[in-house]
Amino acid sequence: MIDNKPSGILILSIRFKMRHSYEKTNSKSGFIALPFFIIFIFHLLPLSGQVTVSDSLLTEQLQYLHKLLDQDRLNAQRWWYTWLVGYSAATVGQGIVYFSCENISTKQDMALGSATTFLGAVGQLLTPLVPRTSSFQDSQIPENIYAEQLKELDNSEELLREIALREKQGRSWKVHAVTGIVNIGSGLITWLGFKRTVWDGLGNFALNTIITETQIWTQPTRTLKDYQNYCRKYNSRSSPEVLKPEKEWLVHIYPGGIAIELNF
Repeated sequence: MIDNKPSGILILSIRFKMRHSYEKTNSKSGFIALPFFIIFIFHLLPLSGQVTVSDSLLTEQLQYLHKLLDQDRLNAQRWWYTWLVGYSAATVGQGIVYFSCENISTKQDMALGSATTFLGAVGQLLTPLVPRTSSFQDSQIPENIYAEQLKELDNSEELLREIALREKQGRSWKVHAVTGIVNIGSGLITWLGFKRTVWDGLGNFALNTIITETQIWTQPTRTLKDYQNYCRKYNSRSSPEVLKPEKEWLVHIYPGGIAIELNF
């Protein structure tokens, strides 16, 4: 905590010296400058009190923020590891079937399937929900050290924001588009590349689409809500504006028709 008295004494001593100097040189100019020193004093005196209030609120804010991070990181890591292990196991399993089976169609399906699940595992490794470079530590919050608490607050806010952004990006139209292209390619390879029926190609496409869409829609989004609630509760310097949807549907009604517009 910061004591208000020393700063008040310092201000008063400056005021006395300045007035004393002005009285020696020009009493009239010193009288004119007096109101400016009074305004200066009233601006500075409340600052020490504000620091005291902020110091007490800062500990509470950090505790709340750490609680959110503990919960949200755990949910994100569970989802991430589940799909990483699932894709990896599917890749290995289909590879084993490929080398142990003699049927040409089965070998083709296993080879293509292991390739797509391998891409899924690589995608998980390249897009973790929790940043690996996080400086967040599950340690006790330092008390009565304002500078340390402020630094920890900045780091924790940035981590919460980063997780929220990655959750948002994980459900964006870009992810649906990328997985859709891979699934279409897999279906075309089954149909045209392996010279199978069009229904085989559609079946392959449908199966892969179900898997990838399930992965996307089961991704946790709790951090998105937690981050927005945190910003509203503490009026944080961080802005939840970046978490708005990337695309926006607009409906325009005019005489004789309706126009639907998609902005992204």
